[in-house]
Amino acid sequence: MDVITRATDAIKQKIPNITLKRDEPLRYHTSFKIGGPVRVMLFPVSPEDLVKICDIFSEYKISPLIMGNGSNILADDKMLDLAVVNTSGLSVMELLGAEGASGGNRNAAMSGYRDIEVYAGALLSKLAVFAYENGLTGLEFAHGIPGTVGGAVVMNAGAYGGEMKDVIIGTTAYSKETGEFSLTAEENMFSYRNSRFSQKDEVVISARVRLQQGNKEIIKQKMDELSARRRESQPLDLPSGGSTFKRPKEGYAAALIEQAGLKGYKIGGAQVSNKHSGFIVNTGSATFSDIMAVVEHVQSEVFKQSGTQLALEIKIVR
Repeated sequence: MDVITRATDAIKQKIPNITLKRDEPLRYHTSFKIGGPVRVMLFPVSPEDLVKICDIFSEYKISPLIMGNGSNILADDKMLDLAVVNTSGLSVMELLGAEGASGGNRNAAMSGYRDIEVYAGALLSKLAVFAYENGLTGLEFAHGIPGTVGGAVVMNAGAYGGEMKDVIIGTTAYSKETGEFSLTAEENMFSYRNSRFSQKDEVVISARVRLQQGNKEIIKQKMDELSARRRESQPLDLPSGGSTFKRPKEGYAAALIEQAGLKGYKIGGAQVSNKHSGFIVNTGSATFSDIMAVVEHVQSEVFKQSGTQLALEIKIVR
């Protein structure tokens, strides 16, 4: 019996009702619709279960892949010798009130701000709608981002001038060295599409978001405007991992790709989008190798023509 099987059996004993799937294809769980079967995928439904799972994997010296909506994952088509923890069941959002709350939250409410405690598996788009429904502004930029809160914290997701670092005031996380622990906003070490979680083997459990009270009509109008801009400019009708490349220090990835004459460039079922060159899309039959071939060709040609090395924003799993 190998180590993943032994660890999985230990998890089942500790959490008898845990949902798990063996040989589960990742393509069912990624926005690229690409990815081979993994050894086991577990679906915790509470932070306590997530911590227990991480503890057991740590005991067995296994580093599982932690995923949410799979919106920035490009996974190999082959059988992957991986244990995956899917946090999509951790989706609770709670608006924290001023009455009976801690001093910090009471002061925030008095100054026109409110806090939301949200689990890592909640969709960022649903959090933005929850904020709107409660008359809170500051998350409109996130309405069309397809990832989960956990993933958004890890990569400091953003769009249209807003980023997670603008609204996150604290997180709860897990590490094998310390177990569950809390972080202030500064301790998350946010930077452009990066955080401490990008570099460390730590798991985001939940986040606290602080938003300003606002006018619901204005909030809704802004969300609708940004949604329309996304539909007009992004290839939302085809599977992709969102923006394939990070924005370089100078210029924009999409502009550099177009200048290199690569808009519409295609290998197999993978293509540089004709609608937005910053997206590499699955036209319906793309394999992992197809996407990687297009990625590598784009990086090579852009570097030859501009001297800019495009860094990946998507995460490669193989």
